[in-house]
Formats: sequence, structure tokens, C-alpha cells
Amino acid sequence: MKPQSLLGALALLAVAAVPALAQEPVKLGFITKFPVPFFATMENAAKDYAKRNPGVEIIYGQGTSATDIEGQIAQIESMVTRGVQGIALTPVDPTVSTALDKAVAAGIKVVLMDNNIPDWNGRTALATTNNFAAGKIAGEYLKTILKAGDTFGILEGVPGVPALDDRVKGMLEGLNGLDVKIVGKGATNCTEELGISVAEDLLTKNPDLKAIYAACGPPAAGAARAIKNAGIANDKIVLVGFDFCCGEEEALKSGIEDASVAQFPTKMAELGVDALVKSIRGEKVESLIDSGAALVTPENMAKFK
Repeated sequence: MKPQSLLGALALLAVAAVPALAQEPVKLGFITKFPVPFFATMENAAKDYAKRNPGVEIIYGQGTSATDIEGQIAQIESMVTRGVQGIALTPVDPTVSTALDKAVAAGIKVVLMDNNIPDWNGRTALATTNNFAAGKIAGEYLKTILKAGDTFGILEGVPGVPALDDRVKGMLEGLNGLDVKIVGKGATNCTEELGISVAEDLLTKNPDLKAIYAACGPPAAGAARAIKNAGIANDKIVLVGFDFCCGEEEALKSGIEDASVAQFPTKMAELGVDALVKSIRGEKVESLIDSGAALVTPENMAKFK
């Protein structure tokens, strides 16, 4: 073979080898906060991704509650021990960053999903809803219904968690210009039980309460139960939730809940896992990946099932 022909053949072999290297198997950890339908949907999306991509192996982990910090740290440490090349997780609290630092130091890529860890620079990417913009959707909807002077209560998620705080800040921005009176708010840890409790307290102290906003799905469902238990007619109070999950569909169907802001957990998980896989294989990924949000009402809710 002539030297030129040999060089050409070697070049072709080198080019042909690139796709094979790019598709080497990868092993990932996928960690969600706690057992609610939203995170189950994310996990199922990750499983579907792995089925469509045979070279991707995913190990799953989950905490027990929205405040299970130690449980999530243990999950992160377990993933490192089991030799994952990347971790995709929905961080429960900024303090898990210490465990993530150790993972990054071990050469593991980290993609955050659902919410960020402010001032932590170890992540490869963040796949999330723009929670401030999504909260603003809720506020703008409320602005079309409420009038100046109306009383208003807020069911917070977990104060201090940026994504959940942004849902409240965004909602208030959406209400900007309408002089409503916030008569109370309370943390719910994104649970239905605390949603019931905080809503009952608001309704007891403010018999003429005009609206409630819940920053998570379970508390929205809890507020719906509190309103029903109090015997308040559907047209006497406005209830707006966030997540469109965990009993909100039933509350919307019954007319107790007026609207919710839907995230797209399937898309969020798929985008997060895909970014993690690409980064491990040396491909460039965007540092911020917005999975979107939309307003759900009884009229359009069938599209979001």
C-alpha cells in the first residue's frame, strides 16, 4: 500500500472510532427529594431515558421528606461509593453541597434539577423550572380575579429553599400594582397535613379571606380540604396552587381550586439526565436549562394529565 493510501486509511479508522468512544457506557446516580407523584414522574422519565439509551445505567435514590437533609447526604455518599460517574439530583437543602463537593473532587459530574444551590459552583448544569417566572404566572392570574383591598393568605413551601421562595416572590411580582392585603402566611414543608393546618388557621382568623396561594401541590390540596371542611362556597374564595399534583386535579374538578401552575417534571428529568450524560462524554451543555411552566385551569387541565 502506498504511504498516502495508508495515511488515508488510518485517518478513516480514527474518524470511525470517535462515535464509538462517545457512546461508552456511563453510570449515573439519580436522587429525588421525597415520595410524591412529582418526583415519581421524574424518576419514571429517567428510567425511560435509560431504556432508550442502552449505554446508560442509572441507580436511584430518594429521601423521606422535604427536609430530609441527612438522608440526601447519605444518598450522595452512597452513589460515590458505588462508582457513579455523574449524579443528577433535586437538592433538598443548600447544606448538601458539602457532600457534593466531595463527589466533584472525586471526578463526578453533578447536574441539579428542580432547584438550585445558590453560590455553589460545582454543578455542571441546572435543569429546572424558572420558579420566579412560574410564580409570576400565578400572580398574574390572581390579579385578574382579585380587587384592591381583598385579603390574601400564602402557604409557603420550605422557607429558605430558593426554588420555593421564588414561587412566592414571583407570585407577588405578578400581583404588583394591585393593593391586596396579605393577612397571613405559613410554612407547610410541602405537605398536605401542614397545608390543612395553615389554611385552617388563615380561615379561622380571617372569615372574609378572599384568596389562598399555595407554593406546592400537597398544601394546595390540603387548603382545598380546609375550605371544604369549613363549608365555604367555591365562589367565595380563590385557591391557586403550584405543581398540579397530589390531589390538585380532584380539587380543580370539584371547583374548590381555581388554578395551578404546572411544571413539566418529565421534561425536566430527561433534560437533566441528558445533560449529565453529554457532559460525562465530553460534550458541551448549557449551564441553565429551563423546562418551562404553564397555567392549569379546569378548562384546560386535560392537556396536562
